[in-house]
Amino acid sequence: MYGEGGGLLVKKGHLIASAHLIEMLVERGFIGDDGVAAVHAQPPSALRMLNLAHAGLRAALAQLALGQADCLPKLDEVAKLVEDAMDLDQDVALACILLNQAGGDYAIRHGVDSASVALLMARALKRTPAQARSLVLAALTMNVGMLRDHQRFHDTGAALPAADLAYIRAHPQAGVALLRAVGVADEPWLACVLQHHENEDGSGYPLATVAAGIGIDAHILMLADRYCARVSARAYRKAMLPNAALRDILLQGKETVDAQLASVLLHQLGIYPTGAFVKLLDGEIGVVTRQGASATTPHVLSLLNAWGTRLDVPLRRDTKTERHAIREVLSAQQAGLTFRLEQLWGCGASL
Repeated sequence: MYGEGGGLLVKKGHLIASAHLIEMLVERGFIGDDGVAAVHAQPPSALRMLNLAHAGLRAALAQLALGQADCLPKLDEVAKLVEDAMDLDQDVALACILLNQAGGDYAIRHGVDSASVALLMARALKRTPAQARSLVLAALTMNVGMLRDHQRFHDTGAALPAADLAYIRAHPQAGVALLRAVGVADEPWLACVLQHHENEDGSGYPLATVAAGIGIDAHILMLADRYCARVSARAYRKAMLPNAALRDILLQGKETVDAQLASVLLHQLGIYPTGAFVKLLDGEIGVVTRQGASATTPHVLSLLNAWGTRLDVPLRRDTKTERHAIREVLSAQQAGLTFRLEQLWGCGASL
């Protein structure tokens, strides 16, 4: 099953549990009628679920932008895919933010990535399932008000003209208007979309709302949005290293973000987030595969030895030991590694 850009979404044999999603995939020509019967064999994969979420969100947002109310059950299906991926293998879902950036257009992928981080925080803060679902839906739809030009803004390296800047500053309100037009009456969902660019000190947009007027879920979405944006490459800048992105957000704590919630984000993702490339003190290079006993001692699989030679098999390293402590975080280009996610996380990361 292939997406519009030719990328593989799922391999033949993957179970698609959602009738709505099967209908959407057939309708958009990703699979033919004769392929629907062949999706019931392989074990579930968080990576496949998220790739399907990308395809589903692309279709649902296009309908939402046109005012078609039948986008709503499809958005629910996409939200369920994100929740299911996090339930199945949270480490794979979070690693995809850093390692699956070729999985779709930024405008679509960013919504799914932000939904994963927002859900992680919502669960840590003991938000109810209903509150978490509203937050996930808000993450998926927060930028629908500028869907037409979102990818263009991402790809351009030039300064934007005043008209584009005004359009961007108005997109939260435009998004709320589109959601209300198709029948969304979930006020927490709408409030998150409206407020996801507001700042604690009132310097945000569109309404310059100050801290007391910003809901907790909007605060969560604000942080998820900013983290995922920072770790994604743009035409005009490289992706920030994940630890640098978190540090940058924390340094804003006294002014633009809720410092306590920023600390929750750091605690949940770790100083070395899952999926980060790292160099160990002994010179080995590997990937953070899950968090450890502390924020500074995640589990790492080494792929290159100290001389830069590829290891025959990935080796588990205990970063609590001095020899295998983390020296630094690397960019993908610095690490120079190619691998399939399945090699590090197993069938939960298979295509």
